[in-house]
Amino acid sequence: MDWNPATVWWLVTGALVAVELVTGTFYLLMLALGAAAGAVAGHLGLPVTAQMVVAALLGGGATVAWHLRRLRQPAPAPADENRDVNLDIGRAVHVEHWAGDGSARVSYRGASWAVRFAGSGKPHPGEHVIVALDGNELRVAPQARTN
Repeated sequence: MDWNPATVWWLVTGALVAVELVTGTFYLLMLALGAAAGAVAGHLGLPVTAQMVVAALLGGGATVAWHLRRLRQPAPAPADENRDVNLDIGRAVHVEHWAGDGSARVSYRGASWAVRFAGSGKPHPGEHVIVALDGNELRVAPQARTN
């Protein structure tokens, strides 16, 4: 069986996309883009060597461009402080009184939670905002006052 080189490029493209779906490695999509460009080059009648060059340049270039784009983005906050991971971060709680070690108990979402002060200075009773979670302990800081 003699396959057209463009058919092989399309099969490689499909395999790269399938592996990306399983692994979640976005870089494989960039390589699949290069393989698709190789298939298009095959449909245009370019020789196999030119198809490989087109696939390598586009796939490699897209991979490098994506990597450079990711390097310029700020690093995400750690999971225990990231609101995208934990929706409790940024919510307000009311602390009645603090223990000497900077801990307290608060009622939050219908349950009693352990709280630890994460702000600067000495903790005072009142409204606080959740800034992180450490296991089942809330880390809170004083809520900023708006005038």
